Amino acid sequence: MLITYDESGGYPHPDHIRTHELAMYAWEAAADPARYPEQGEAWRIPKVYFDRIFNSHKVTAVYDALVAAGHERAADMAELRDWMRERPFEATTHVPVGEYLDIRDAALRSHASQVAPDDRFFFWPNEVQREAWPYEDFQLVESSVETALPEDDLFAGITEDIT
Repeated sequence: MLITYDESGGYPHPDHIRTHELAMYAWEAAADPARYPEQGEAWRIPKVYFDRIFNSHKVTAVYDALVAAGHERAADMAELRDWMRERPFEATTHVPVGEYLDIRDAALRSHASQVAPDDRFFFWPNEVQREAWPYEDFQLVESSVETALPEDDLFAGITEDIT
């Protein structure tokens, strides 16, 4: 399984755009026995997902919950909601991560050169997220295994005997 950004880098971000280009190149190259034969047998990565973590449904759900709770962060989310309003909802896979949100945020905060530890765009009140939208979202864009959508497991359909 491969997870990457879409062609626009998600929101768009130049590093994410380049990540997409390299990831898709690697996905194609891994399956081509003529490329890099010294690296071993060719292998088809069975599923490719695009990151859809920032999406209009999630932002709206969290915004509505913040408003309902009278939370001070509602104004921050209103700005983000307005920015994301016109983006199509393309997520096919909703992985439940509510119990891991604090760990996720701690990991992201450990990379202060990438994201400020108090960034209002990246860090939302987890207690509200757990109630409103306790998922990370992805879009399945390529699959060589049988898949039923929507999914809640990135590994659905993948077995050990895939060749």
